[in-house]
Amino acid sequence: MTKLTFLPHEEICPEGKVIEVEPGITICDAALAADIEIEHACEKACACTTCHIIVTEGFDSLEEATEEEEDLLDKAWGLEPESRLSCQAVVADEDLVLEIPKYTINQVSENH
Repeated sequence: MTKLTFLPHEEICPEGKVIEVEPGITICDAALAADIEIEHACEKACACTTCHIIVTEGFDSLEEATEEEEDLLDKAWGLEPESRLSCQAVVADEDLVLEIPKYTINQVSENH
């Protein structure tokens, strides 16, 4: 099992949360399964940036982002060198520490 530590986010995860998941799941799916309601306006189709996360520890354990993901990330609010789209980043064997940015470029937040 791989440990995912979500740092506190004012609205989505105020207390932060630590979960354990099997490698092979996307960070977005792992978060949603743990009731961390990360935005995913495109329904996880790699067509927006609302599920943008920053991997503060364990970034190098993730497979490299595709060119499509990189192009989308250029539009994300608060982009960092360790930014990924959580719908595309697949958990490996190394524990991760994750930050959900305060804002997204989504002007209308819908509950999914």
